[in-house]
Amino acid sequence: MSSDSASIAKIQEVIEALLGPGGCPWDQKQTPKSLCDYIIEEAFELVSAIRADDQPETCEELGDVLFLLLFQATLAARAGHFTLEDVVAQNAAKMIRRHPHVFGDTVVANQEELLRNWERIKRGEKSGNGKENGAFDSLPEGLPPLLKAYRINAKAARLNFTWPTDEAARAQFDDEWREYEEACASGDAERMEEEFGDALFTLVELGRRKGIKANAALDRANLKFLRRYARMEALAKSRGLDLLEMGLDDKNRLWDEVKAEG
Repeated sequence: MSSDSASIAKIQEVIEALLGPGGCPWDQKQTPKSLCDYIIEEAFELVSAIRADDQPETCEELGDVLFLLLFQATLAARAGHFTLEDVVAQNAAKMIRRHPHVFGDTVVANQEELLRNWERIKRGEKSGNGKENGAFDSLPEGLPPLLKAYRINAKAARLNFTWPTDEAARAQFDDEWREYEEACASGDAERMEEEFGDALFTLVELGRRKGIKANAALDRANLKFLRRYARMEALAKSRGLDLLEMGLDDKNRLWDEVKAEG
C-alpha cells in the first residue's frame, strides 16, 4: 500500500470509529444533507488559506475538506448508494474521456478549441440521460453570483456567443454604465439595480478576457482594504488618535500614508 493510500485508509478508520459503537453522537447524527454546509464552510476556509499563501493553514484545511468528502462517501456506502471506489473510478474515467488530446488521438490547435471540444464532450455525456439539456443547465444553482457571472461568460465564449473583440466588450460596458447613470438620474431604484447588474456582468467578462477571475480579484481587493484599514487603526492608536473621531480629511491622509507603505 502506498503512503497516500495508507493515509486515506487512516482517515477512513477514524470515520468508521466515529460512526461505530462507542463513537461520537454528533457524527452519528449527520446525514449527507447536514454535511453540505460544513463542506461549503471548509472549502471557503481552504480557499482563504491558499490565497493567503499560508502553507500550514492550507495543509490543515485540505485535511478538513478531505475528511468531510470521505465522510460523505462513507455515508453513501453505508446506505448502499455507491462506494469511494465508485467515486474515484467514475471521476478518472470522466477525466480521461474529457481529455482526448491527452489520452487519445485528438489534436487541438489552441486553448479555445480545447474548451469548445470539452463543451461538446460534456453535452454528449448529458444527452444520454434522457433529458433535454440546455447549454447552461450544468451550472450549479448555488454558485455565488459573481462566480456564476464568470462561469456564464466563460461558457458563452465556448459557445462562440460573446463580443468579437475586447474593444466591442468595452464599448458594451460603456453603454451599460451609461444606462446605469440614466437610471440613477431617474430615481427608479429597481431600474438602478437592474442596470448596475448589467454593467457588473459585462465588467466580469472584460476581466475574463484578460485572464482575471472577478471573484478572486474582488477577494484580493477586500483583503487589501482590510489590511490597510487595520494598519490605519494601528497608526492612529500609536499616535494617541481616535480613528472614529477623526474627520474624513485626516482619515484620508492616514490612508495615503498607509498606501505609500505598500
